Amino acid sequence: MDFLRRIDAHLHFLAVRPQEIEMLRSLNVKLLNICAADRADWRDQQATPYRQQARQWPEQFAWCTTFDLPEVPYRGDYAERVIAGLEADFAAGAVACKVWKNIGMELRDTEGRYVQVDDPVFEPIFRYLEKAGRPVLAHLAEPIACWRPLDPELPHTEYYRQNPKWHLYDKPEFPSHRTILAARDRLLDRHPDLRLIGAHLGSLEFDLEMLADRMNRYPNFAVDTSGRLVDLAHLGVPVADFIETYRDRILWGSDLGTNPCHFPPGYRPPESCTLLRRVYELEWDYYGSDKLLTIGGRAARGLKLPAAIQDKIFLENARNWYPGLDRRNSNGSAWAHPSGRPAAALVGNTK
Repeated sequence: MDFLRRIDAHLHFLAVRPQEIEMLRSLNVKLLNICAADRADWRDQQATPYRQQARQWPEQFAWCTTFDLPEVPYRGDYAERVIAGLEADFAAGAVACKVWKNIGMELRDTEGRYVQVDDPVFEPIFRYLEKAGRPVLAHLAEPIACWRPLDPELPHTEYYRQNPKWHLYDKPEFPSHRTILAARDRLLDRHPDLRLIGAHLGSLEFDLEMLADRMNRYPNFAVDTSGRLVDLAHLGVPVADFIETYRDRILWGSDLGTNPCHFPPGYRPPESCTLLRRVYELEWDYYGSDKLLTIGGRAARGLKLPAAIQDKIFLENARNWYPGLDRRNSNGSAWAHPSGRPAAALVGNTK
């Protein structure tokens, strides 16, 4: 039997006590810590401790790097500096690179226009990542609730109530959800060999038909489930059928955070071991059982996915889409779809 039962492919977890390591061993879970360029000191607050954890406990941790946004006006050596930093991070064990929602929703050029992910300033970086066979985790756009009125009956309302900066309803000066995802689609069109994982169900958590359309169009596109359990549980559509159809391209992640840099001053997150156990039990029950669960304050029935599909979303897909994530794997560089089939065969049903 495989020693790694599950890989949490998206979270932000700082281990500071021996009992946290023992808990991860007892749960048989490995964690992929994700860096985000959401603050200027992300290297000190995220990359350095995540790298150190992966070195000290390689069976429990891996890490994903990111890069700084360009200064405006752009410096001519921006891409060169970013690529040098990425090369150093990959040499230090990073298994992927993340781009965050501040691309598309915050960064603006000298004309005041919002810079999207397919902007020419980033093109050399994505060419490098594509050629090097390095995966990109893309958190682009937000849940659709970002552009809708606050509604207590809908997921994510409380987040936008507490973070009004990111709530864009009735703010036409900001880019639309469609505009941001269209830029991501153009990036996928431009780089067919770039392995791109859409964080948070690719920001299409509200419509699995739209997400399936992207999966059918782009065989180099996968998604993780991080932070979107409540959306899946309350969609009211056959989620299990969608997961079965795209069984090779859905990665499980929790998006849990215990890193203080992601919380407002004075906030104390729940005790880490208790938090992990509570959240993991709920997530694993949703995918693996037919229990009646309470998710986001509402009743939802577990999917009870077949064991073979659970193995894929909990373990194998993370290994395949992030080469080197499992320390026993070699650091693959050339792109190959996890199924091993040619891209032309991966449109539609991937069974």
